[in-house]
Amino acid sequence: MNTQKTVTIVQGDYAVSADPNVLFSTVLGSCVAVCLFDRRAGIGGMNHFLLAGDTQHPSKDLKYGVNAMELLINKVLRAGGDRNALQAKLFGGARMTEHSRDIGASNARFAEDFLQREGIACVAQSLGGNKARRVQFTPASGAARQMQISGPGPIIEPVPTKAPDKADITLF
Repeated sequence: MNTQKTVTIVQGDYAVSADPNVLFSTVLGSCVAVCLFDRRAGIGGMNHFLLAGDTQHPSKDLKYGVNAMELLINKVLRAGGDRNALQAKLFGGARMTEHSRDIGASNARFAEDFLQREGIACVAQSLGGNKARRVQFTPASGAARQMQISGPGPIIEPVPTKAPDKADITLF
C-alpha cells in the first residue's frame, strides 16, 4: 500500500523529489511558487519565494526569487532531470493589499522573465488576482492543483471620535 507524504514548502524554501508518493504543498499570497519538472525523468521540485530579488545588491537568501530559482533548477538537474525537458507551472503573485506597491505582480513578472531567459517552457500558470491560494504539486508527474482561499474581508469599524472638551478660554 502506497501512502502519500505531504511536504510543506514554506516561504524561502524549496524541495525536489522523484518519489511518486510525495506531494508538495504551499500557501501563497503575493509570493510565487515555481513548480519545475521533467516528466520523462519523473522528477520535479517546488520553491516559494517572497521577493523577486535585487540584482544591484545580491544576496544568497532563499526569500529572493533569483536564488530560489537557481537552487531549484540545479537540484532538479543533479537529481536526474534533463535541462532540455524541464517545464514549469507558476502560481501566486496576488495583490494582497491596495495600500502598498504590487509585490505580487513584481514576483510574477520576475518568474515569467526568468523562465524565458533560461529557455524553460511555462506550461501553466495562475498568477495575480487578490486572493491567496493553496497549491499542491506532485513532482514526479508534474500534476498540480490550486485552491483559492477565500475568507471574509477585513472588518472595518468606524473609529469613535471623542467630543472636544469645553474650553475654559476663548481665543480671539
